[in-house]
Amino acid sequence: MHSELKLLVLAPPELEHRLLTLLAALGESQVSSDWRSAKPSDWHGVFCGQLSAEQDAWLSRAAASHLQVISVLPAHLVKADLESNSTLVLKDHCYYLEVLEVLYRLRARLSAPKELLSDMALSEEVVGVSPAICELRRLTRQVADKGVTVLITGPSGAGKELVARSLHKQSRRRDSPFVPINCGAIPRELLESELFGHERGAFTGAISSRAGRFELAEGGTLFLDEIGDMPLDMQVKILRVIQERQFQRVGSDKTRFADVRIVAATHRDLEAMIAAGEFREDLYYRLNVFPLRVPPLVERAEDVPHLVRVLCQQLRADGLGELRLAGSAMASLCEHHWSGNIRELANLLERLTIMYPDKVVGLGDLPDNYRYGEEHWRESTSIRSPLAGEVIEQNVLSASLPAEGLDMKAQMQALERAWIEQALLMHGGVVSKAAQHLGLRRTTLIEKIRKLAIHV
Repeated sequence: MHSELKLLVLAPPELEHRLLTLLAALGESQVSSDWRSAKPSDWHGVFCGQLSAEQDAWLSRAAASHLQVISVLPAHLVKADLESNSTLVLKDHCYYLEVLEVLYRLRARLSAPKELLSDMALSEEVVGVSPAICELRRLTRQVADKGVTVLITGPSGAGKELVARSLHKQSRRRDSPFVPINCGAIPRELLESELFGHERGAFTGAISSRAGRFELAEGGTLFLDEIGDMPLDMQVKILRVIQERQFQRVGSDKTRFADVRIVAATHRDLEAMIAAGEFREDLYYRLNVFPLRVPPLVERAEDVPHLVRVLCQQLRADGLGELRLAGSAMASLCEHHWSGNIRELANLLERLTIMYPDKVVGLGDLPDNYRYGEEHWRESTSIRSPLAGEVIEQNVLSASLPAEGLDMKAQMQALERAWIEQALLMHGGVVSKAAQHLGLRRTTLIEKIRKLAIHV
């Protein structure tokens, strides 16, 4: 689903197992804790907890390579500034969304040119690690300060306005207003007044003078969304403003100058509309000086987990609560076609947050049309439990008995330990919720935790 990362884990046994479990649940298959035989140049990143002297010496030798270090620290040592976009830091009792955040930053570091890393925060509106989104961010950065008109194309709900906002935020006009207007949502008889403003008495109901969007956007950016829905007679007036940089309010003969940067967007095929006589060719070429295409979500399925990360942060900030998705549910969302694009994903996550405020949302909790069976989930990943000393397979139980025999008790204990630890991780260490997830009584789970010496 996403670009493969090769990750090492250097940490004490308990933290090592926690990180290996979380990374496996997130679909990272190239993960190892065998640092002794690891060549630093073969790996992208290393998670470092409290290191032994031997591990510290290995990391010092690796400093000359391009290996990225993710520091895993006790919670009281992680300050707010260390969790900024410029650092790779985790709390030792992290949750999988926090790990996903760090993996996103790591991929951004590896994919972005060094000269752009300091500007990554400016393009946070454009989220993703897919080649198409990385190229979109590059082009946005390239044209941001040029002052030319930009035409953003792409399907409805794909995030065209977010790209426009990112463009404005990275431009010299960032301290002036960003003013959006949806050309298709305003009745044609009112659109001229909305854009250019009007004087008192200009038409029935104009009881006072009013500034239009061009005036409101003075010095900043005017975003003409759904420009393809603009009537032909209004297209002529917009063309004149672009060419002459001046306009008049409705009902006034006073010429006003427009110091605005125009960014337009549409989900329509404007060239086909030109051929059908529905869009002015001269306006098209004035707008299409620098085209940007926003790909539909179905073309960048590897970006779905990162969009979920950002959308869940927004839901939490809006006070709707914490949404937790199991790995199987996340994998299923990556398989969906997303005809409504990011808007559809955002609506689904909001619904799930309200419906399941106190549990991890699994595959079975998703609406029927978003379920794609377990066969669509990643291939099973082996994780070695440092305490049980056994290799167990995640998500798959094989019914084949090895010809050489096996220690059935040890295998079952290792599997039981892994499931309990994953349930505790998913529910932030809350035993009652983990027990509900595993279909056990709380007292039964407590006894198993004691018997298996699992740290909560």
